[in-house]
Amino acid sequence: MNGGQTRAGTYQRILCCTDFSANADFAFHFAVDAAVRRPGCLLYLLHVIPESDAQFWRTYIYEVDNVDQQARQALDARVNEAYRPRVPAGVEFQVEFRVGRDYLKILEFAREKSVDLIVLGRQGRGRLRKALFGNVVEQVARGAECAVLVIPLSYQQRSLDQAKA
Repeated sequence: MNGGQTRAGTYQRILCCTDFSANADFAFHFAVDAAVRRPGCLLYLLHVIPESDAQFWRTYIYEVDNVDQQARQALDARVNEAYRPRVPAGVEFQVEFRVGRDYLKILEFAREKSVDLIVLGRQGRGRLRKALFGNVVEQVARGAECAVLVIPLSYQQRSLDQAKA
C-alpha cells in the first residue's frame, strides 16, 4: 500500500450527526464503537439547526436577551444528558452546531474537518414525505467524499429480538 493512502477502515475522524431522534441516538452507539476501536480517533457530534427554525426564533423573540446563548445552553444540556455520558474515557469528543440546510452543512463540515466516516441514523419514511422534504441520508451518501455508515432504526429491534433468542 502506498504511504500516502489511508487503509480502508482506518478512520481518524468520525462524524455522527444527530437531530436528537431515536434513530440518531441509536446510530451514536455505532459511532462510539468505531471510535473506541481506533485509538487516537476524534469523534465529532454534529447537530444542524434548520435555518428556517433559527430565523423564526430570531424574528419573533428578538426582544428576549441572549436568545442565542439560551438556545446554545439548551442544546448543550441535551448533549450532556444524551451523549457525553456514553463516550468512554480516552475518546476525544467534540460537539458542533451549525445553522442551515442539514445535508449541505453535514457535507461542508465533513470536508472542512477531513472526516473519514460519517455515521447517520435512518428512520423509515414514506415516499410522499421523502418527495416533499427530501432525504438527508440519501443526499449525504451521494455527496460525501468519505465512507458513510447508515444505521436503520429497524436494526435496533432486530438486535433486541436476536438477543432474546
